[in-house]
Amino acid sequence: MTFAGRRWRNSAILILCSSVALICYYIYGLTLHQTHFFSGWALFALMVLLALYNGRKKLSFLPLLSSAAWLQFHIYAGLLALLLLLIHVDFGLPQGILETVLMGLALLVFGSGIVGLIMSRTIPAHLNTKGEEVIFERIPIFHRKLRQDMEECIERGMAIADSPIIAQLHADLLVDFFAGPRHGLWHLVNSQRPRHLLLSQIDENYRYLNAEEQSAMQEIKELIEIKDDLDCHYTFQSALKYWLFVHIPVTYSLFLVAIVHAFLAYAFQADIR
Repeated sequence: MTFAGRRWRNSAILILCSSVALICYYIYGLTLHQTHFFSGWALFALMVLLALYNGRKKLSFLPLLSSAAWLQFHIYAGLLALLLLLIHVDFGLPQGILETVLMGLALLVFGSGIVGLIMSRTIPAHLNTKGEEVIFERIPIFHRKLRQDMEECIERGMAIADSPIIAQLHADLLVDFFAGPRHGLWHLVNSQRPRHLLLSQIDENYRYLNAEEQSAMQEIKELIEIKDDLDCHYTFQSALKYWLFVHIPVTYSLFLVAIVHAFLAYAFQADIR
């Protein structure tokens, strides 16, 4: 099945499940029963299924459907969970501190999930325009290699220098830039302003250099472009890697607060009786 076909199929299943949930909510309400317990347990069960996706990734060796299939289920089940959450609060605002915290955590989980989905869809395509694919764990090795290459170019340039310009550029600009990943926020907004600024500062001094010095600085400009692309890989791969350190802890916090919420709801119902 094509990607478009899977999307239509999954969307149809989501619409069907949503319609069933809304019909059950309406019918259950006509029976004069409290719909909160029905929607609450349905939501909690769906949350458990959603949380299983993280376990599936850690147990990838087990034949439990493909990771892509689990991801598709995770996405559409997350949308259904949002509807169940709205049903649970009767499409209104939460009442009380605990319910407000619970709603806030749920929206934070949902929002971080949307952010993660957008990143997973857009970042790989963006990085394809930034040179070859780079393994995240090997980026520090490439950083050290580029720094060594830059230092070698500087040494060759200073050996034939007629002026202190190369040494000054090295001290003012290059040492810091090649020391590690730089300009992360600029990369996140897809701006090359720091890169162009750095290259323009070197170009401004070109006329003061002899031919040999210009050749050395041309090599350094090429290293700057490679280093800037590598920093882009580092920034976006870090975002993909560390985004989970927000999504997963908030999910577990949501589970804990939901359990407390359920306990208090049943305790309050028992007191009324």
